[in-house]
Amino acid sequence: MLTFFAAIAVGLVVGSFLNVVIHRLPIMMESEWRAHCAGLAGKAVESAGDAEPYDLWRPRSRCPKCKRPIRAHENIPLLSWILQKGRCRGCGERISLRYPLVELLGAVLSVLALWRFGPTLPALGAAALGWALLAAAAIDLDHQLLPDSITLPALWAGLALNLFGVFAPLQAAVVGAMAGYLILWLVYWTFKLTTGKEGMGYGDFKLLAALGAWTGWQQLPVIILLASAVGAIVGISLVLSHRHGRSQPIPFGPFLACAGWIAVLWGPAISSGYLRLTGME
Repeated sequence: MLTFFAAIAVGLVVGSFLNVVIHRLPIMMESEWRAHCAGLAGKAVESAGDAEPYDLWRPRSRCPKCKRPIRAHENIPLLSWILQKGRCRGCGERISLRYPLVELLGAVLSVLALWRFGPTLPALGAAALGWALLAAAAIDLDHQLLPDSITLPALWAGLALNLFGVFAPLQAAVVGAMAGYLILWLVYWTFKLTTGKEGMGYGDFKLLAALGAWTGWQQLPVIILLASAVGAIVGISLVLSHRHGRSQPIPFGPFLACAGWIAVLWGPAISSGYLRLTGME
């Protein structure tokens, strides 16, 4: 029981940090792109001493409206949001529900990983992957962007763990990474050559490659089918409810992330159940 309480506490703290990543990482990337473009154009780039340092650690979190720094006792995961009734203590501005939701999801991912694998290395790996996928999915929802700084480390982490066969044999993991990338790459180019439009971004290729590195190539059909089915249901529902235009793109990353994490925890059981149900086993 104490282990589960520890998992909840760690998950809440990690979720609080993920809120920072979700908000700041796209801003940091945009700043780097602007500096790179300015350098290519031969323009002067603002020196580091001319601007306040901005990264995942600095400056301190603050209210976006009144700019009041958030004190330590106001930043206790989930609890502070409840005690402050979802509002800034300085100006009364409503705090987005996303912040406590991400913190809560961080805890849920920790508990599910612990419940599935027990206090083991696979549980730690599954929880860490879940946290990374949560951040990537939220960023993709906001910006239609899957950062390389999340997808590529996830890919290498999956291969590193599977050196010891934690989730899949190494050969299956390597093939899974290759196949994951190539499958969506082929879908992308088939769609583009057929319609003249881009159906997805390269970040989706890298994300599926990372998931293939974690689960092995055998689980890629489960991931793709789950992600496609849920994505189709959500997309059709949004269009029918007039909450989303037909021509407005829907990011695929969140569906891949969700399906991939499910496959890490229960992929083999899902595959076996499907084969038994269809009489193919």
